Amino acid sequence: MQRLSRILVVLILAILLGAIGFLATWDIPPPTARVEKAIPYERFTSK
Repeated sequence: MQRLSRILVVLILAILLGAIGFLATWDIPPPTARVEKAIPYERFTSK
């Protein structure tokens, strides 16, 4: 039983370290969708 739990811990650590390495080196592309938002003119006038 102790051998099985040790193998499971090592397997979980290997998966966790692999996931961290993957996310650290993954080149995520930037979003390309254009965002337009209407800002009221009143926000720019001084009071």
